[in-house]
Amino acid sequence: MKPHTSSLFDGVLARGEVAAAVGDDAWLTAMLQVEAALAQVQAFSGLIPQADADAIAGCARPEHFDPADLGARAAASGNPVVPLVETLRALAGPAGPSVHLGATSQDILDTAGMLVASQALRPLLADLAACAELAARLAREHRDTRMIGRTLLRQAVPTTFGLKAAGWLSGLDAARWRLEQVRRERLAVQFGGAAGTLAPFGDDGPDVVEGLATLLGLTEPVLPWHTERTRVADLAGALGAAAGIVAKVARDLTLMAQDEVDEASDSSPGGSSAMPHKRNPVAAVCALGSAGSAPGLVASLLAAMAHEHERAAGAWHAEWRPLRELLVCTGSAAAWLRAALERLLVHPDVMRANLSRSTRSDESPDAAGVLVDRALQAHAKGP
Repeated sequence: MKPHTSSLFDGVLARGEVAAAVGDDAWLTAMLQVEAALAQVQAFSGLIPQADADAIAGCARPEHFDPADLGARAAASGNPVVPLVETLRALAGPAGPSVHLGATSQDILDTAGMLVASQALRPLLADLAACAELAARLAREHRDTRMIGRTLLRQAVPTTFGLKAAGWLSGLDAARWRLEQVRRERLAVQFGGAAGTLAPFGDDGPDVVEGLATLLGLTEPVLPWHTERTRVADLAGALGAAAGIVAKVARDLTLMAQDEVDEASDSSPGGSSAMPHKRNPVAAVCALGSAGSAPGLVASLLAAMAHEHERAAGAWHAEWRPLRELLVCTGSAAAWLRAALERLLVHPDVMRANLSRSTRSDESPDAAGVLVDRALQAHAKGP
């Protein structure tokens, strides 16, 4: 597999820690972790000698493998697990026949994908949580800061900036809690063998799956999910929703930062190669740019759900790149939004001036404060 993107664009479109968490090295480490865990579980069940499992664990180290070499050799079989297993068996010597026993390539790569996603969600969730806290602070501080509300991009009736921030908070919390639920409940071991029957293990099959889930810290599924891809769809949907709410907040920030509006600004604005006077809200702009790729990637993963029978001919392969890119773009968007909210300068005086130009400026947003309080209470309570 190639890196997730060209380094030329990483400063803008791969901000934060998620990109490294889904890189080639992370995938390689995860695949080797699955192979080593499988050997340990099988040794515990008496299916292979413990000495073989220990030898496999000693050889299943990333420094013994080259991701670029595995990627090139993957063309012969259609996936990188086959050359990885070939190399691991050669390294294991006499323990080689115990490597990958009873497994199929999809077992290893799918389970590795769940491990990679689980690790990548850690910094992503941390950034979303930080964004929510920053929105909560804005809601508290500006609970009663009146401003003009806008519908269809036109002046409507008065609202408060606190209520606008509370709306951001509510969406960020919902997206974060959904992602946490997916990470906790839907990232599962995939292990079924050649056709999802666990046939090589007889009655020990379910015990092997349970042991793998325990060792790897993933959920134990009721059945193998070789071609039942709702877990991938749940992850994609939750990531897409997170990217969507990040984009909503970032869009509001860019609109509020327009010179003609000037109700908020970036304390570390970006410049222009052609116009030295420009002070661009670059963090919000980059959050929008990162989030903009998410809908198409979600659609690609949903379209790939039509896996044939017990092994897909191409649909499985079609998931690999979109899943990685979706994690990267959503993680980058969340990291950029965190920066945008940390650097946000709010201009209540301009909000008042803009409100005064409205024919509805005397109206009071009666329930705004109560709604802000409700959002803050829900945030404090959690899911």
